[in-house]
Amino acid sequence: MRATVLHSPGDIRLDTIEDPVLEADTDAIVRTVAACVCGSDLWPYRGLNKPQTEPSQIGHELVGIVESVGSDVSNLAVGDFVIAPFMYSDNTCVHCRNGVQTSCVNGGGYAGCQAELVRIPQAAGTLVTVPGDVDDAMLPHLLALSDVFPTGHHAAVSAGVTHGSTVTVVGDGAVGLSAVLAAKRLGASTVIAMSRHADRQEIATRFGADHIVSSRGKDGAAEVREILGGIGADAVLECVGTAESMKQAFLSLRPGGTVGYVGVPHGVELNVPAMFGRNQALAGGVAPVRNYLDELLPEVLDGSLQPGAVFDRTFALDQVADAYRAMDERTAIKALLRP
Repeated sequence: MRATVLHSPGDIRLDTIEDPVLEADTDAIVRTVAACVCGSDLWPYRGLNKPQTEPSQIGHELVGIVESVGSDVSNLAVGDFVIAPFMYSDNTCVHCRNGVQTSCVNGGGYAGCQAELVRIPQAAGTLVTVPGDVDDAMLPHLLALSDVFPTGHHAAVSAGVTHGSTVTVVGDGAVGLSAVLAAKRLGASTVIAMSRHADRQEIATRFGADHIVSSRGKDGAAEVREILGGIGADAVLECVGTAESMKQAFLSLRPGGTVGYVGVPHGVELNVPAMFGRNQALAGGVAPVRNYLDELLPEVLDGSLQPGAVFDRTFALDQVADAYRAMDERTAIKALLRP
């Protein structure tokens, strides 16, 4: 099969490798219908994670069709269209039952999903079947459920967004835009999107943002407070993962508020004494996508929730290097891949 392989920072190739096979009775093999590039894929692409010692597959988001299943997988059939959350889980262990499938005792990550075929461990607990026929128009919205929208949703849930909340979103990438949509879906009365890019501002507004703030640092926080009657937001959704974005989040938060963070942290340090003095909380982490799919999928299927608008460019799988370049250079918000 063809699969995306990161050979070294900046060197993405579509290689031919061995097809995956069932290795355990709990596995399934899925033929990819659509995959995508995640903002978190850019960290290793830019060489900002731990040093890479050998080429490795990359990617963790896909929807596809079941090709084969292990003998212990009774809830899936060959031909089913499925959503694959970006980490696998048995969905039965104590952590899964507590809604933290990303900490499943039998869970983990995939070898790489930007490929024609993917082996899914713990398939019965991981994969979510989409009923009926799936047309191309629905693909972006279903693919968004594999990671990006539930991640924005997790930021909002972690920060305690509810009916009437005031919310500021730090980050205008696909996750930040998803967080805007998630906050509005949960009933936020005012959502402020911090963005400097016209195309991203347009999607944020379409997703329900009431205000756009383009300033940063103390000036940006002052604009947030001015919009919100002199205080910060009840909830700030941090969707980047840098020291600057986390600082911005706390600057924009009212005393007693909560930062919901889902940006993969790189170089982040917390001012805990200041948090203590202002009764400010931090909650979030890796989004347990599987925990949210039973709630979110019906709304995508009935058309009331359309998170796939974050996909603004589509590439063939053999153009995957161009897709990474577009994401890295910010000429794409989120790149969808079709084998």
